[in-house]
Amino acid sequence: MILKKINGATWRKMIISAANHLDNNKKIVDELNVFPVPDGDTGTNMSLTLLAAAKEVESKEETKISDIADCIASSTLRGARGNSGVILSQWFRGFAKALKQYDFMDGKLFAEALQTGVDTAYKAVMKPTEGTILTVAREGALKAVQVSKVSENIIEIFEQAIIHAKEILDKTPDMLPVLKQAGVVDAGGKGLIYILEGAFEAIKSGEIIRIKEEKSSATVKNPSHSIVTEIEFAYCTEFLINKDKSVRGKTGIANQFKTAIIHEGDSMLVIDDDEVIKVHIHTNNPGKVIQEALKLGELTNIKIDNMKEQHGHILAEEEKECKEYGIISVAVGDGIVEILKDLGVDEVIEGGQTMNPSTDDILQAIDKVNANNIYILPNNKNIILAAEQAKELSDKNVIVVPSKSIPHGIAAMLAFDITSEANENHNRMIKALENVNTGNITYAVRNTTIDDRQIQEGDILGIKNGEIFTVGKSAYDVCKELIEGLMNEDSLMVTMFYGHDVNEEEAQKILDYVEEKFPECDVEVHNGGQPLYHYIISVE
Repeated sequence: MILKKINGATWRKMIISAANHLDNNKKIVDELNVFPVPDGDTGTNMSLTLLAAAKEVESKEETKISDIADCIASSTLRGARGNSGVILSQWFRGFAKALKQYDFMDGKLFAEALQTGVDTAYKAVMKPTEGTILTVAREGALKAVQVSKVSENIIEIFEQAIIHAKEILDKTPDMLPVLKQAGVVDAGGKGLIYILEGAFEAIKSGEIIRIKEEKSSATVKNPSHSIVTEIEFAYCTEFLINKDKSVRGKTGIANQFKTAIIHEGDSMLVIDDDEVIKVHIHTNNPGKVIQEALKLGELTNIKIDNMKEQHGHILAEEEKECKEYGIISVAVGDGIVEILKDLGVDEVIEGGQTMNPSTDDILQAIDKVNANNIYILPNNKNIILAAEQAKELSDKNVIVVPSKSIPHGIAAMLAFDITSEANENHNRMIKALENVNTGNITYAVRNTTIDDRQIQEGDILGIKNGEIFTVGKSAYDVCKELIEGLMNEDSLMVTMFYGHDVNEEEAQKILDYVEEKFPECDVEVHNGGQPLYHYIISVE
């Protein structure tokens, strides 16, 4: 395929495709981060920066490439997050400079724009470090310039630039010892590769890469934060300066500001963009930096993070000892969640009937639990398959207990024994499910007929072990009938959880009835706080 010109409409498609491809892979980039604090993860920062541009240009109808390029440069500057986002925004700013006044770009202009983008990005960084996104971008641009001298085909120029940039990315651990020690390539460089690949796909196939439904990230070695030395400058400080009229148009303003704050920290980026100056610095004196900035104009988007504190939190989490057992449960309702946590559940995924969590929701919960063996209590028959799928996708030892209700989950927790072997516990928990009869009181949302029983919208339904057992107009009457249906000669315990639309007085009325009707049984009532169900009932 031969492509000799790119206009604004095509460039717009390339940017949207690039943003989507990076967003699909941002977690992979995030996990390559070596810096010891969450100063905005690299993949997420780059993705949010570029998505801001994609959103901006999506509605643009201009066909001049200079107009689209200017729009991207402006939106990425204002949407830039963290160092990686700022560098990326400067790369696009340089790209726009090279395309000023052009309706379209040919192969040579494309290579020139890549090179100008690199030059602009390098100038924005006070102390450029090799082995980073800057190196990957520079080498890709050099390759593009080289190929553009012998070919007019943008497809060929772009493809060769990407291939070479990937080769350089693989060499970044040899350029930065911290990358080699962590066993990763540079995160920013990896993010740039995803951007280039996404843009290339739009011109190669003519199709824009679409954002996928979020999935669990691929397995990437997660570097230890402990390999990084003590943080010298504690506060990551970012803001925009909206220039006063008195300083607009004056040359050297940004450089003067840089000189004034250069000794206040490191990782400094000061970007002058006509009426706005973007500032990023790691410092121990954010007040001094802000005081200097106020001399130039009004400040907006101020963000100051204590990196030492964040680093301490991370190390504290890392130092938590991996325990033998961890338990994840699905539930909804403040009272129910509190009870499950009191019983030893580590993570509660909010969900249940009508709110089934996805496989990814469960995977994320699995990732949070630091244990050798992790049990999952779905507490709903419609969630069991998602839990099983999460088990298959996880690299941890995950055990799914097929609980179909909250009472099932609580019974399983009561059967769990921390001193037992994993398989023995699994068997004990499954066995506990067999001894529980579950009832639910809810309401009908439409007219229907089930098992020759006429049900009207608003009727109160009593559900026994997943099947409609009784129908009536009063929750009190239906609840009495349902409890009687759940009881058998071996029943010893009745537990009720009342929902957020039931008051304590109504629940007490049911309790009094059960205690009088079944004096041989222990009866408990708890404020479950669950939606949709007036009562959840367990009989054991």
